[in-house]
Amino acid sequence: MKLSSEALPRRRSSEPVLQTISRTFSDSELNKQQGAEIGNYSHTALFARAEELLAKRIIDGDPLAYFLQGQLYFEEEKGVEYMKIIINSNAPKARHLKYAAAYNLGRSYFEGCGVKHSDKEAERLWIIAADHGNPKASVKAQSTLGMFYSTSNPKDLKKAFFWHSEACGNGSLESQGILGVMYLYGQGICQNTKAALECLKEAAERGNVYAQGHLVEYYYKRKCYTKAAAFARRIAENDNIDMLAKITDCLPVYITKGVAMATFYFARCLQLGLGIQQDQVAAKNYYSRACLLDPDVASDLELAANHGRI
Repeated sequence: MKLSSEALPRRRSSEPVLQTISRTFSDSELNKQQGAEIGNYSHTALFARAEELLAKRIIDGDPLAYFLQGQLYFEEEKGVEYMKIIINSNAPKARHLKYAAAYNLGRSYFEGCGVKHSDKEAERLWIIAADHGNPKASVKAQSTLGMFYSTSNPKDLKKAFFWHSEACGNGSLESQGILGVMYLYGQGICQNTKAALECLKEAAERGNVYAQGHLVEYYYKRKCYTKAAAFARRIAENDNIDMLAKITDCLPVYITKGVAMATFYFARCLQLGLGIQQDQVAAKNYYSRACLLDPDVASDLELAANHGRI
């Protein structure tokens, strides 16, 4: 399944800032109600208390509090101006916050959240946040630019490859899996199966389910059916996408695609008795699950199967 068929999800992808605040500041600061626990606050009450605390910290000159206030309002669709203030600030203590602020502001333009939607402005801000691959900049921005250029109109797969390479070099598990796919199909770079397998295997070992799904496809197409079936079975057992996303910091939509791919190929092995005992009933169940997980992935693979390509 080639990368160019994927889409860059328009979704918010960070931990809710109220959780960040509750971790960053002590319970005694955030919680003045004697005997109460943070988790027992209503969202409205916790928001009001966090807002009060951050305002006090800003007066005291805490740049992190200024950034968290922008994040807080961003999630409540009121933070664009705060992010702009951080980006344009010359304060030395705020310098390290600019990358995250630029990434989040770019996300707001991409999603049309609090501002008029603009892919062009999102791209400009993400480039600022990515800082030409600076390892101290926003790795999320680097990875997001890779996905952005692979789905923009027109696509620019060379730029996509560049940014995924930068993000991967800076530790992005998401980009490492995608790089493997790009090497495998020669997208934005000359096809290189050896490099593809190195990226995919390492990403898979680190928990990238999208990479795992593509490895199943690779083994199946090369008729390593026993290996493909065994690997696919393990991946198909994943049933908590949100938990996997939290653990790996990978986008849920790509995790779902990886599970759907593995589930379809496991069904195919069961149907034809390839690398595993034939079981038509189980095959039907796994085909159905693949369709429920990602109809587009299942449809593409079914078409490939009908035309004898897999």
